[in-house]
Amino acid sequence: MNETKEVKDIKLLGDEKEKMSPEKRRDIIKTVIIIFLAVMLVLTFFSNTIMNKSLAEISTENVTSGKLTERIEKNGTVEANQSYNVTVEGNRVVEKIHIKKGQEVQKGDVLFTINTVSNDKLETAEADLDKAKLEYETALLVDPVDYSEKNQDIKAAREALNAAVAKRDAARVNEANASYAKSEYNSNKTELAKLKAEQEKLDSAVKAIRMNNYEEAPYEYVGELPALYSDFTFADSEYKDAAETYQTLLGSDSANFEIAKAERDAKQAAREEAERAYNDKKNSVRSDLESRLNDLEGPIADLNSRIADYEAEYGDKSTSSYETLAEDVVTKQNALEKLIIDLDAEKKKNSITDKKNDLDFAAKKKNIEKLQEKVDKMKKESKATEVKSKYSGVVNSINVQPDATTTEGDPLAVIDLVEDGFTVKISVENQYLKKVKKGIKADILNNYGDDIEAVLTDIKNDTTNSKNKELVFAVTGDVEAGEELTLSIPLGTGTYDAIVPRSAVKSDNGADAYLYKVRTKNTPLGNRYYVEKVNVNVEAKDATSCAVSGGVSRDDYVITAASKPISAGDQIRMKDK
Repeated sequence: MNETKEVKDIKLLGDEKEKMSPEKRRDIIKTVIIIFLAVMLVLTFFSNTIMNKSLAEISTENVTSGKLTERIEKNGTVEANQSYNVTVEGNRVVEKIHIKKGQEVQKGDVLFTINTVSNDKLETAEADLDKAKLEYETALLVDPVDYSEKNQDIKAAREALNAAVAKRDAARVNEANASYAKSEYNSNKTELAKLKAEQEKLDSAVKAIRMNNYEEAPYEYVGELPALYSDFTFADSEYKDAAETYQTLLGSDSANFEIAKAERDAKQAAREEAERAYNDKKNSVRSDLESRLNDLEGPIADLNSRIADYEAEYGDKSTSSYETLAEDVVTKQNALEKLIIDLDAEKKKNSITDKKNDLDFAAKKKNIEKLQEKVDKMKKESKATEVKSKYSGVVNSINVQPDATTTEGDPLAVIDLVEDGFTVKISVENQYLKKVKKGIKADILNNYGDDIEAVLTDIKNDTTNSKNKELVFAVTGDVEAGEELTLSIPLGTGTYDAIVPRSAVKSDNGADAYLYKVRTKNTPLGNRYYVEKVNVNVEAKDATSCAVSGGVSRDDYVITAASKPISAGDQIRMKDK
């Protein structure tokens, strides 16, 4: 085995130690130290190489400064500025569809072929019309509200109050007994009782006429009204039976149906004639009775006044004290006020009822008009009709299938009027509003043909989110309604001291932003690199870069990628460039 000169020297060192000179000894020691240091250096090199291979390898970028145009990216759906809903009147059956979605159509092109509704539906519509007319006519048969009885009660209460007031006032100064005019007083009372008895009979007769109840009405006042009313109720019952039979035979054998219809019409005419005869006689008799009642009011009022004057001046058989008469005035005044309050309340209640009835009558009449229009339209409709486009455009959607029945007002198809252009609406947070202006152009990121342009034309309130605003872009180029576009919207350009790649900026679950930068440490064996975490504020960003402020400055190295997860304080190795 061969040995190096240095090893041999070491072996001979002990043998020749005492033979060597001091200079020789120093050379040997120096040589040994150099050999030791060389071995240590080799071992350190291999140790660093192995350690570096186990460290995370990172990619870095320099922090720069300069200008940055901030942008936000949002998705939006293309909408036509103007659309045309294809509709038809009435319920029709779709026989054929001549178009398909996305097809371009011209004004006058045939879109659909539709058929008329069936005869069964027409008959049903006519039956509904007849039923509505019957309900309306029946609702009109309401007796008018009559307040004459309550007015009479109020009038009598007011007269009683006036008499009580007169008696109370007369009691203060009445110094003599009631001794004269007694016979006239008694005669007046007798005549008054007679007139009031006649008045009660007349009131009873008027009430019977108003209520159509003649069982207890005096015959000498109502005459033939009970018989006429009986004729009317009989004719009304006959008409209702005929109408019910007509309703039952709707849609059945045509001969029986026509007979039932004729029978119903005849009964209706008879009913109307009986009603007219009864109402004419009723109005005539009631007018005569009310005239007679009015004629009695004057004499009765005169007698009451004369009797009241006598009693006020002379009193009746006994003389009441002033206090008793004053209490009687209060009692009668309260009674009068209660009658007036009750009448006012009833009038208000009846007024509300009348308004409700008027609304109901108007609704029924309007319903009859609508049903009549529906029947008229169905009769005029042809068996088959072509539905043509009123405008030129592109078919956006088709909402019916062949053999389907249309609903009036619902669109069969929607045609976009492409000549009026398209829009895209984007919802953005309010924080961006100060940075956007009308007229800016947004880049279309998925515009692979580079033939679409989007210009901001309006800023509106977002109706679905009160915290946001809605940006409206006018879109031109090769687009269609319903197409999804990704817009990159510029928010303004600024100059910043620190700009880093977007891949370098991170955040934990939406918390404060941070990045990792490289910290260099010089050692005798070379530079060592470590991860340093720096919290930053993101001032602006575009598709690739972010402007930040915080613990970074120009020419710092920020970490954009690592071969494995890293954290603050980790030693790393730089990727070879």
